[in-house]
Amino acid sequence: MRAMILAAGRGERMRPLTDHTPKPLLKVGGKPIIVWHLERLAKAGFSEIVVNHAHLGEQIEHALGNGSQWSLHIQYSPEKIALETAGGIANALPLLGQEPFLVVNGDVYTDIDFSQLALPSRALAHLVMVDNPPQHPMGDFSLNEGKLAKDGAAKLTFSGVGLYHPDLFQAVKQGQAAKLAPLLVTAMHEERVTGVRHMGEWHDIGTPERLAALNQQFACHSQTTQSIE
Repeated sequence: MRAMILAAGRGERMRPLTDHTPKPLLKVGGKPIIVWHLERLAKAGFSEIVVNHAHLGEQIEHALGNGSQWSLHIQYSPEKIALETAGGIANALPLLGQEPFLVVNGDVYTDIDFSQLALPSRALAHLVMVDNPPQHPMGDFSLNEGKLAKDGAAKLTFSGVGLYHPDLFQAVKQGQAAKLAPLLVTAMHEERVTGVRHMGEWHDIGTPERLAALNQQFACHSQTTQSIE
């Protein structure tokens, strides 16, 4: 299975940090966010990775190269302007192939075990859901017996990690901007979207304050570890 990391967003809420650095290259625990993903993808057995980019994309290519330092093969899907999530994925389909693939948002930090994810038969998407963070209290979709729905009680938040079948994007023309949610909702009406709840580490690094808080968490953990030793 191939994997794609979404790295084309401008990161408006992260300004001024993203004025000169693409958001996926901002550091968490002393390491670029996107590198955490690459390391975990390699550990999970992935080898073929696609990374899309737009804003300051040349910095991403320069930082990651061909991926050989992580025993990966990275291909890039450049966008003149960011095509939104579904548009970016559809634009990269020639690199992703005809089989189901994994997609990971480039601006989240998580310990999700990518090797444990699988797209069920007939499903067009399988999303990893998390408990609602303070900045998104209403959630996105409800999860009931492994199926996801737009309506329902006790909604959870989409983590930005999901498996997709290429057919989900067949209505999106290559190079066309398109959002992911409408495609998912259509597929949910057909009961072709499944999900799983992740109870471990997950952070949406959407603002400088949340980035600083996560780095503080890393610093505290490091100090605690050193004191124990």
